[in-house]
Amino acid sequence: MFSLANPQALYLLVLIPAAFLLFLFARFARKKALNRYGDISILAPLMPEVSKYKPWIRITVLLLALLMIIIIIVRPRAGSKEEIVQVKGIEVMIALDVSNSMLASSTDQSSSVSRLQKSKLMLEKLINKLDNDKVGLIVFAGNAYTQLPITSDFVSAKMFLSSINTNMVSTQGTAIGAAIKLAMNSFTPNEESQKTIIVITDGENHEDDAIGMAKEAQKRGIQINVIGVGSTKGAPIPLGGPGAFLKDENGQPVTTYLNEEMAQNIAQSGGGIYVSGNDNNAVNVIDNQLKSLAKSDMEKVVYSKHNEQFPIFAWIALFLLIAEIFILESKISWLKNITFFSTKTENQNNA
Repeated sequence: MFSLANPQALYLLVLIPAAFLLFLFARFARKKALNRYGDISILAPLMPEVSKYKPWIRITVLLLALLMIIIIIVRPRAGSKEEIVQVKGIEVMIALDVSNSMLASSTDQSSSVSRLQKSKLMLEKLINKLDNDKVGLIVFAGNAYTQLPITSDFVSAKMFLSSINTNMVSTQGTAIGAAIKLAMNSFTPNEESQKTIIVITDGENHEDDAIGMAKEAQKRGIQINVIGVGSTKGAPIPLGGPGAFLKDENGQPVTTYLNEEMAQNIAQSGGGIYVSGNDNNAVNVIDNQLKSLAKSDMEKVVYSKHNEQFPIFAWIALFLLIAEIFILESKISWLKNITFFSTKTENQNNA
């Protein structure tokens, strides 16, 4: 696909006719000045070194050079390049809890930052630390869904991450086991690459056997790491309005707690580590854990959005500018005595 990086620079094309008009004005002024001294046909033999054609050749070269420079500024681009390179990395599937309990305060009831908001901030920092790895994203509540298939496109990963909210999964609950199972089936078929799952949750599993699924992941060589978010002291679940909280059948606010014991057991069963989200160093701890995993060869597709076409025009402009330096307005000495066209009279005299 052809495109221009700076299409607004096309307005500079008006400089070409403007420069040509200035040239014509200068030629007219020169001719007018010569007429003051007499008839030009009579004065021409008195200026044998002056060429009638060199000024026109010179202005043509200069205008072409100006056109090339404008094209360089516009920066024409065509197509796109795709390069496949071999890199060392691991595969990381992130399972993020989006149940309603993740709307509760991340630390205590006075905190304005929800567990989900804090989780997304930590994940963004973690993704920024990934280098040649691949990352995928799963959201879960009562069910688990793939938000982003495993990829090396970290820009897309952060874009999808920013759009995550608790309305993405209609079925409420916390099915950590389902999320782990989906993550296990979301990796590439590359058996040599080290694979790990990072679960970010408040640990309130109500749906399935998360520990059993973590053990199954470990058997497959997939490590489970868990980040626990929330407060063990508990916090109510806000419903959006000021002072509005989720209530039970007795009309009392529902309090949700960080179940650290459950989160720790999942990590232990999965052969990984548990980190508290309240730890300011949590992201670095998880990053060090990922770096400790063996790195394997993986293919990474590197896209270059456009192939720049301006270099060829830059070479043409350089050639024209150099050529213009050597174009003088005087006649070429070795061509002065050459007659390309002879008159009939001259031919008869030669005969």
